[in-house]
Amino acid sequence: MVDQIVAQARDEAPDECVGIIGARDGRAVTVFPVRNAAASPLRYEIDPREQLRVFEALDDAELEIGAIYHSHTRSAPEPSQTDINLAFYPDALYVIVGVAEEEDDVRAWRIVDGQVSPAPLEVEES
Repeated sequence: MVDQIVAQARDEAPDECVGIIGARDGRAVTVFPVRNAAASPLRYEIDPREQLRVFEALDDAELEIGAIYHSHTRSAPEPSQTDINLAFYPDALYVIVGVAEEEDDVRAWRIVDGQVSPAPLEVEES
């Protein structure tokens, strides 16, 4: 799944990519890539119709929002003030894929009530 997210980030650069990771019992199960409605290298936006489609698919599969991911194409994979302001799901991880450098950098964050803290991101080989 990490490879899929990084590939999406690289493919959509210089614009930011975005998507949602469905999880069960704290483990990532599936990735829902969505189009960045903002089509911007500085921010992301999920079209409400696409968000509804993903949320319905999560409900149908009895999954929760495990993470919301997006990419940073010009900066380090650390939450910007915009990212913090738009963090509406305190139970979800916020995964940011940094593709500004040659080597990919994927990091996870908890953002709760405007407070940011690094979160562990455990990747299992399949």
